[in-house]
Amino acid sequence: MQYRRRLRSRIILSFLIFGTVLSGLFAVSAFVLQDYITDQLISRTLKEELDDYVVQLRKNPSVAEPFYSRIDGYVTRPGKADIVPAPFRSLESGVHEISTNGKSYRAAVRKEDDFWVFLTYDVTADRNITRQLSWALLGVVLVFSALSYGLGRWSSGRVMSPVRELARRVSAMGSEAEPQALSTHFADDEVGQLAEALDDYSARLRELVERDKAFNADVSHELRTPLAVITGATELLLSMPNMPPKAHERLLRIARAARQSADITTALLHLVRAERGTTEDSRARNVGDIVEEVAELHRPLIGAKALTIAVAHKEKLSVIAPDAVIAVTVGNLLGNAIRYTPEGQVTLTVESGQVMIQDTGPGIAPDDLPKVFERHYRGHTADGKGAGLGLAIVKRLCELYGWRIVFSSPRSGGLRAVLEFYPESRGQVIQTLQDVD
Repeated sequence: MQYRRRLRSRIILSFLIFGTVLSGLFAVSAFVLQDYITDQLISRTLKEELDDYVVQLRKNPSVAEPFYSRIDGYVTRPGKADIVPAPFRSLESGVHEISTNGKSYRAAVRKEDDFWVFLTYDVTADRNITRQLSWALLGVVLVFSALSYGLGRWSSGRVMSPVRELARRVSAMGSEAEPQALSTHFADDEVGQLAEALDDYSARLRELVERDKAFNADVSHELRTPLAVITGATELLLSMPNMPPKAHERLLRIARAARQSADITTALLHLVRAERGTTEDSRARNVGDIVEEVAELHRPLIGAKALTIAVAHKEKLSVIAPDAVIAVTVGNLLGNAIRYTPEGQVTLTVESGQVMIQDTGPGIAPDDLPKVFERHYRGHTADGKGAGLGLAIVKRLCELYGWRIVFSSPRSGGLRAVLEFYPESRGQVIQTLQDVD
């Protein structure tokens, strides 16, 4: 998983790194340059002093040894350097750095065949000044880093202010019946261009949503009349005496299909009306009776399979929801159980607060579980034809009424789907697959 920072934090961090690195480079450059210039100056001074004294010594062997407040000079014969401090005696010709007795020296040595000359320069004070300069430069770096951090916070606040305002207005759009235009509240800059693009996207999205709602409402409403005609005609034909058994069975199948189609169109119409804020019928329905009707309507779908449908009533269950909504939800779960179960039994159990549908089929793979509510998704073991829309409609109905579906795999085999009408926590339509007894 990629680690991400807030945009404002990135701006502050950029200012802090830039200020720290820049001031650090400046401090290091100043320190190195000062140390280099000092060393070069001392070394050159000692070398020039030594060369000058050697020239004078050759002209006049009686010339006095050089003496300064911080420079000591020694002249001796080769091999006889007792007057020279011990740390400097063994040095070869050249300029050297020596530390002794808590002090630092620069020593210039010239060893000729006839005499040796030593010049020592006490650089302890220079080294102390260098250390103080190092701490001072470190303090400067810290001060500049703090200033960079403060400037970064101030600048990021100014930069992110319109972005935060845009985010606030976008978040508020969900609670408004008619979202207001965003671009009118922002200047013609990058944020304004983003707001304009969001306005365009929002307008197209609203158009698509309204078109979808209108289509669902129109189709659901217009189909109710022909379905009512089909239902009435089949009921009239079924009441006729002396009808052949095959014709009677086919009419029953037509009546069942018309009933299921009517339930689906009614459920879709309730979805559209609920999304538009209209109230639903507040009467409580007997779920047991609806489950019996759904089971009866689905028995002809078994066909030639060695499969039976059983209904068990453990407790009476009443739910405040339209008959069609309950029938479509239970019917889709039952239809999927029949489709995925080649033989055995599908049992519908009406219990306290829930309906359980358990089959003896192959079950469902854990990887396929998150996909079962996707539109047009069908499992690999599904029999027959289908558009894969049933459970997608069930998901919308469960979200609308606050229901929940829990899938589990019994150790005895098959798949168990529990439709909970009064779940403890709402907002999660599907739960993960789990093994149960």
